[in-house]
Amino acid sequence: MAEIVRMPKLSDTMTEGVVAKWHKNIGDKVKSGDLLADIETDKATMEFESFDDGVLLYQGVKEGATAAVESILAILGKEGEDISALLEGGGTQPEAKPEKKTEATAEKSEAAEKSEAPAAAGKEAAETPKNTSDGRLIASPLAKSLARDKGIDIADVKGSGEGGRIIKRDIENYTPGSKPAAAVQTGAANGEESFEEIPLSQMRKTIARRLAESKFSAPHFYLTMDIDMDNAMAARNAINEAGGTKISFNDLVIKAAALALKKHPKVNSWWMGDKIRYNHHVHIGVAVAIEDGLVVPVIRFADGKSLPAINGEVKNYAAKARDKKIQPADMDGNTFTISNLGMYGIESFTAIINPPSSCILAVGAIRQEPVVKNGQIVPGNRMKVTLSCDHRSVDGATGSEFLLTFKRLVENPFLMI
Repeated sequence: MAEIVRMPKLSDTMTEGVVAKWHKNIGDKVKSGDLLADIETDKATMEFESFDDGVLLYQGVKEGATAAVESILAILGKEGEDISALLEGGGTQPEAKPEKKTEATAEKSEAAEKSEAPAAAGKEAAETPKNTSDGRLIASPLAKSLARDKGIDIADVKGSGEGGRIIKRDIENYTPGSKPAAAVQTGAANGEESFEEIPLSQMRKTIARRLAESKFSAPHFYLTMDIDMDNAMAARNAINEAGGTKISFNDLVIKAAALALKKHPKVNSWWMGDKIRYNHHVHIGVAVAIEDGLVVPVIRFADGKSLPAINGEVKNYAAKARDKKIQPADMDGNTFTISNLGMYGIESFTAIINPPSSCILAVGAIRQEPVVKNGQIVPGNRMKVTLSCDHRSVDGATGSEFLLTFKRLVENPFLMI
């Protein structure tokens, strides 16, 4: 008997999902455990496996379209089985929102273009590819990631996807030195207005909603402290020269914050509306930038982990985030968050609290500047950090005491090792 497969609820905050890619087509045989589709949630793109055996008789959501949780995703059954009764009684198929371009839809369009290439050759010659209409490049996330990994300047690659979009195959087939000829510039180049509109991803919608709620409901205040990084730099160099796992300054920051939070549990807290939860465990969320927005994987029990262990976890989560393999469970439960923009040369900034946490630490770049030590002006290495606090749960003195402990640990890293 045919069975309905419904849009799964893959995270606690998910209300709708986008089918990023179908791995099975109508008529394909499906076994329990087979990969059925990639589902984009509000937190990540996840692989969805079938729980049943059968033939895929119906796809309820097109690639790139959005559907509510529990709506019909697919129907599995026996080949040739009548599913009209299920479609009528199993829930109305949600109206698909405008299709969002994905790697899969681009490659389908590419195949269609190939079959129509002879007839469309004249038309294509007369049209200007979107990639050159206003000097901006259109490329799939996977193509950009591959180009970055291979050290290819994506501006040198000619796109073969819809509207000149650069896709995975273009990167794989790219030969250095085969830079395409410059196309005629239109739009902004000759004074005409030009723009591009991209539908919001589920992740970007959630980022917008949650951070707006945080910024406009939580009374933020900010505490900034300047830290002497000379000893931290010396300790990092010594650890890395000793061999084994290399550590970064971000690893030192995470470890120092974790130990400071154990001493100042009021900072390691959650605002929960009618109560404050003081967490005895330390789970530090580390903000990781990806193409679609921002994810915050969690280093659990960070206070009890070594610097190499922290380094390994951060690298693993960053790789999973870039490959869209990170799971909602990897991003749940942070009691404190760290956002580091030092690698971009940002000296200082303020970050928006990631609810329900009470605080987030913004970390800037290490800069060399003249400092006064023992009455003498000498070169020094300094780093600014800014603690954003929710004044409903953390007071100024509480946040300041945390920063003093954090500063002491970073300036004396042997206390952490």
